[in-house]
Amino acid sequence: MIDILDVSKRYGSVQALSNVTLHAQKGSVLGLLGQNGAGKTTLMNILTGYLAPTQGRVLIAGHDPLTEPAEAKRHLGYLPEHPPLYDEMTVCEYLCFAAELKGVAARGIRAHVEEIMELTGLSDMRKRLVSHLSKGYRQRAGLAQALCGDPEVLVLDEPTVGLDPKQITEIRALIRTLSDGRTIVFSSHILSEVQQLCDHVVILNKGSVRLDLPLEQARGEDVTLMVCVAAAPKTALPCLKRLDGVRRVSPQPSPSPDRTAALLTFRGEKEPERRLFALCSAQGLPIVHLSRQEDSLEQIFLNAISE
Repeated sequence: MIDILDVSKRYGSVQALSNVTLHAQKGSVLGLLGQNGAGKTTLMNILTGYLAPTQGRVLIAGHDPLTEPAEAKRHLGYLPEHPPLYDEMTVCEYLCFAAELKGVAARGIRAHVEEIMELTGLSDMRKRLVSHLSKGYRQRAGLAQALCGDPEVLVLDEPTVGLDPKQITEIRALIRTLSDGRTIVFSSHILSEVQQLCDHVVILNKGSVRLDLPLEQARGEDVTLMVCVAAAPKTALPCLKRLDGVRRVSPQPSPSPDRTAALLTFRGEKEPERRLFALCSAQGLPIVHLSRQEDSLEQIFLNAISE
């Protein structure tokens, strides 16, 4: 549905993007992550046809936004970080205007807009001036604008920025609803949001792709156990380091001097707990706590952007 092929973008002496190649299939939700200045907004502007790449090309449902702008944009809905709203219009007038621009047949505009307002929770705001909307409803109006024309691809730039917790929860639920049958690309600085909504993650750093994997696969093959045993560190740590298959033993703060806490990292082990139980039983090390630690997206992100 989306093909970004060897795209680079240069602003004078600044290389904003370097040989970026990405693909997103229909029905997938792709989270675009990166520090400020990583190239996320530049990539989205190229994806939507707002900017031309220095090299490479983009295809939306097989159409290039630069050479076939009308055809490509017929398949595309875009919510920039600051929604392009017209304050002097009512919500209904604004969405009817957006639907007309998107090429919706005149006789079907009213029904189409009613359906979108119902979907985005704007029905009660239909007669309200856009200038009188709260931040949350302005964001909803921007998302409703992106849905005009029923596009198959949605590009959302920081869709929950500046919203309160209740509004964030509502917008996330709406995005989950919209992902059925569509391809969604969105950028966010909120890693937990990406973890909740996405099935694919792309991490940009200094204009280059550092990670491009399904979210489950991005977590890697490592298994990490948090263990606390009733023994002093000078006794327990050497035993834990001799454990077969352990790649790393990282001591952690312990509740008392006669207890040892540590993170044990294994590669490719499905049930390292069995091996740990056997060792501790043989060495007389009572286990007082044992849990499996999932790699957080934060850690995956930090690993990806580290030099």
